[in-house]
Amino acid sequence: MRRLPGLPLPPALTLLPYLYRPFPFLDAMGKRYPEGFTLRFPAMPTPAVVFHHPDAAKEIFALGADDAHAGQINAVLGPILGKTSLLLLDGKEHLRQRKLLMPPLHGERMSSYGARMIALTEASIATWPERERFPVHDRLQAITLDVILRVVFGIDEGELFHRLRERLVGILELATNPMFLLPWFQRDLGPLTRWNTLARALREADEMLYGEIRRRRASGERGDDILSLLLDARDEQGEPMTDSELRDELMTLLAAGHETTATALSWGLRWILASKSLGARLVRELETEGALPGLAPERIARCALLDATVREALRLQPVVPMVGRVLQRPARIGGYDLDRGTPVLVSIYLIHRRPDLYPDPTRFDPDRFLRQRFAPHEWLPFGGGIRRCIGMAFALYEMKMILATILARAELRLPLFGKVREVRRGVTIAPSRGMPLVMERRAS
Repeated sequence: MRRLPGLPLPPALTLLPYLYRPFPFLDAMGKRYPEGFTLRFPAMPTPAVVFHHPDAAKEIFALGADDAHAGQINAVLGPILGKTSLLLLDGKEHLRQRKLLMPPLHGERMSSYGARMIALTEASIATWPERERFPVHDRLQAITLDVILRVVFGIDEGELFHRLRERLVGILELATNPMFLLPWFQRDLGPLTRWNTLARALREADEMLYGEIRRRRASGERGDDILSLLLDARDEQGEPMTDSELRDELMTLLAAGHETTATALSWGLRWILASKSLGARLVRELETEGALPGLAPERIARCALLDATVREALRLQPVVPMVGRVLQRPARIGGYDLDRGTPVLVSIYLIHRRPDLYPDPTRFDPDRFLRQRFAPHEWLPFGGGIRRCIGMAFALYEMKMILATILARAELRLPLFGKVREVRRGVTIAPSRGMPLVMERRAS
C-alpha cells in the first residue's frame, strides 16, 4: 500500500516551526513533498496526512457526516467554546446545530447588520490618530468585537455591555497564546498562571451570558440580533436550543468572527496600500455604484472589485492555514488508501499558493477573481463541505462594509520603515506589530 512520506523529525521538533513559523514551514513541506505529506505532533496517536492538491480537498470535503469527524481536530478549543460548540460536534448533533444557526447568518437581514457595521467603523475611525504610526489591527479588533456584541449578542451599551466587553477582551487576548493550543498547557496550576486567569475570566463572562439568555427567554424580549433569532429557533422535533447550547454557539461565533475577521482586514489593508492604484480603483467603484457619500450597505455589497479584493486577501493570507477531519471509516483520498482513525488535513495555504491554479501566486491580484470563478475546493479560506464555516457569508459581508468605510473616510499609507511578517495569534496567522499604518481623515 502506498504511503505518503513524512518529515524525519521528532514530534516536538515538528510542532515548533508549525506553531511559530507556519507559512515558511508549509512552503518547505509543500516543495519537498508535492503529493502530500504526513505530520506527527506530540500526543498524536496517528500521524496526520496533509494534502495540498485541490482534487484531494474535494474528496475530503465530499465525505459525509458519518465518514469523517472534525470534532476531534477542534477538541483543543473545547475549554473556551464549550462541549456543544458547532466546531466540536459531529454527526447528527452537528447537522442539527448547523441547521439552527444557518438562517440568522444569511439572507435579507444582512442589510440591517451592514448599517451598524458601517456606523461602528465610522465611530472608530473618528478616534484614530492622524499623521502618526499606529497599529490598525487593535482598532479592527475593537470594531469586530463591537459587531459581535451588538449584532450577534444583541447587547448594546449599558453596564452589561461594558462589563462583558471587558471580560471578552481579556479572554480573547489570553487565548492568542499559541501554547494554549496544546492540551498540556490547559491546566490550572494556581492563581498566578495564565490559564487560571483565562478560566476565571470565562466563568465571569459565562455568568453574564447565561444571565442575559435567561432574562431574554423569560421576558420574551427580542431585537434585531442573532441571539433573538436563535432563542426562537426550533429543530425538526420542535425543540429549542438549551441555555448551554446558546452560550456555546455565541462563544463560537465570537471566536470565529472576531480575531479572524480583524486579521483578514489587516492583511487586506496591507496589500491594498502596497498597490499603487488599487485603493483609488476601489474608491472609484464605490462612487460608480452610488455607495458614496452615504455608504449604503446594499450598494457596497454590489461592488465586484471590493468583493474580489476581500477574496484575494483571504487567498494570499488565509488566517487559518489548515482544516481537517478524522476518518471514521477507511477512505481513498488523493490516490492513497487511508485507515479508519487517520487525521486528514487540507492545507488551505498551500492550495492557495499553487501556480497551476493561481498564476504568480505570491502576487496580490484581485483581478484574478474578476476574470475567473474558483471552485469551493480551489478557494477555501473557510474550509469546505458540511464543515465549511457557517459564518462565511457574514464574514465576507462584514469585511466589505468595514473596508469600504475605511477607504471612504480615511487616507492611509504604510510607514516608510519596518517589514511586516506573519505571527501566530492562537489559531490565526496575523501581521506583526499590529499592522502599523499612518492615516489622514478624508473630508466627509
